[in-house]
Amino acid sequence: MGQYAGYADRDAIENEMPWAERDVPRTMHRFMADVAGRHGPRNAITFQLLSGPKDKAETLTWDAFHRQSTQAANLFRDLGVGPDDVVAYLLPNCLETAVTLIGGCIAGIANPINPLLDAEQIAAILRETGAKVLVTLKAFPKTDVPQKAAEAVKLAPGVTTVLEVDLNRYLSPPKSWLVPFLRPKNPVSHNAKVLDFRAELARRPADRLTFDDPEVDRVAAYFHTGGTTGMPKVAQHKISGMVYNGWLGHRLLFTEQDNVICPLPLFHVFACHVIVMAMISSGAHVVFPTPAGYRGDGVFDNFWKLIERWKITFVITVPTAISALMQRPVDADVSSIKQAFSGSSPLPIELFKRFEKATGVKICEGYGLTEATCLVSINPVDGEKKVGSVGIPFPYTEVKILKKTPDGVQECETDTVGEICVANPGVFAGSTYTEADKNHDLFHHDIYLRTGDLGRMDADGYLWITGRAKDLIIRGGHNIDPAEIEEALAGHEAVAMCGAIGQPDAHSGELPCAYVELVSGSDCTVETLMEHARKTVHERAAQPKYIEILDELPKTAVGKVFKPDLRRMAITRVYDGALKEAGLDVRVKEVIEDKKRGLVARLSPKADEAKVTEVLGAFTRPWEWAD
Repeated sequence: MGQYAGYADRDAIENEMPWAERDVPRTMHRFMADVAGRHGPRNAITFQLLSGPKDKAETLTWDAFHRQSTQAANLFRDLGVGPDDVVAYLLPNCLETAVTLIGGCIAGIANPINPLLDAEQIAAILRETGAKVLVTLKAFPKTDVPQKAAEAVKLAPGVTTVLEVDLNRYLSPPKSWLVPFLRPKNPVSHNAKVLDFRAELARRPADRLTFDDPEVDRVAAYFHTGGTTGMPKVAQHKISGMVYNGWLGHRLLFTEQDNVICPLPLFHVFACHVIVMAMISSGAHVVFPTPAGYRGDGVFDNFWKLIERWKITFVITVPTAISALMQRPVDADVSSIKQAFSGSSPLPIELFKRFEKATGVKICEGYGLTEATCLVSINPVDGEKKVGSVGIPFPYTEVKILKKTPDGVQECETDTVGEICVANPGVFAGSTYTEADKNHDLFHHDIYLRTGDLGRMDADGYLWITGRAKDLIIRGGHNIDPAEIEEALAGHEAVAMCGAIGQPDAHSGELPCAYVELVSGSDCTVETLMEHARKTVHERAAQPKYIEILDELPKTAVGKVFKPDLRRMAITRVYDGALKEAGLDVRVKEVIEDKKRGLVARLSPKADEAKVTEVLGAFTRPWEWAD
């Protein structure tokens, strides 16, 4: 692989594979056929319903994965799905989810949907994408996904067929015998035809497609952005962008000898495009433990033993999961691990150090976004890692730090903060979103996608994220639009104005909180507002964890809520609380805006630096001594 530590190595890699060459797969079926031809009998994908290191698991070889995805594509085409039609899926992780993803991309356009969204949001996505087919769960204990699916289909009449996946087949007796008696009844009815997914697969040929599959690049996936009230944006992904993400994984990271554990959801680009596509390109083996991934029962407790069971070489993770894992002892042989990769939200430096100390493995932090299909940059695996940065741009990816000036859009100088803008094969220039009006002003020079993230590029070409131009709250990698919280609270008769932000959190990176200004004379309490938010903020993850009533919110000259001041207040409150709980007599004196690092907490008086670092190192916002 080489060092890939700077632009010289990056240029050499780019020269290896011009994208115009004929051997680049231009259809998803050819992409699958290629890996099956090279690595057919090798393990491709493994799923465990339960998290125990000796629990039942099922594995598809590359031959079997190719055959089942071919059957799925034939099934979807028989159900009326053409190249421009949509197969949506509302599923937890399982083998059928991966088969649906690939089969949907072959037959038409696959549209993964987050099962944690409420039924109205799911229905809005189904209507926006014009989905004809929905693949979801058959009623099963301890999940409400089938009920949500039924409610959503009732509100999305364009869905003509629902295909059900029964998780009971992953259980062994006597548990499997009990499920039919414990299945919840679904009181919601709709007009779509309901079929059994696996039974329908079995009726379709696995050795060939029953339809023409022309070798043209086209949109083959729709991924929605973070859930909000109303309609989440839907990003369009082309086959070339998905193959590009897979090629990066193969070229820089994985071989057919690798075993990768990925407890991340298959409705997110990280698992789908960064991992599954890289598995297809490289022939490596991926393990998905439990339907809920890291959220599944016992996954954290059994994680190190699962590493030992499957001889995992690469760990795919996020900061919230790393934080939880560091609260468990490393109670198994993890010597097979070569690398861990973290994405979705910033990684605190102290957490990086704890993981390395506990496992002997360094974490590579990377950066990507749904609107760019995914990958943008990464800290080099074998080269210099700058902890706190998100590394250097991948081959074929161009990152510019741009800002608007009275003279037009200009590129920022080294170490100067501006908006991170990206061009690469995963960026669908001009048509990122399905709704044309949402693409307005989304690109600079009609080439560079405006990410909404603020950052800088240092002299060595490493990218540093310093903040967000967008107001998104990122809770454990989950994007939350503060407008959802603000609209809900503003609906209360006692609220004159409010501002929602992400407050620092040692586990999730950020948690939603809100500051409220009441109408004159109101005696409304925080408890009343919290109860109102619980009822009116539909997405559970977006419900504020803290609400504070202020006499007056900080405002700009034109009367808008000035959120940087709210963020300063939140940093001060959270950091002071953590320091006090740790018994340290030091507090936040002020929070300043640093040109390179964003908001920085300044502490006083000076105290034991190691103890302060231990307390505040779990947070992503930096700190320094005030005197």
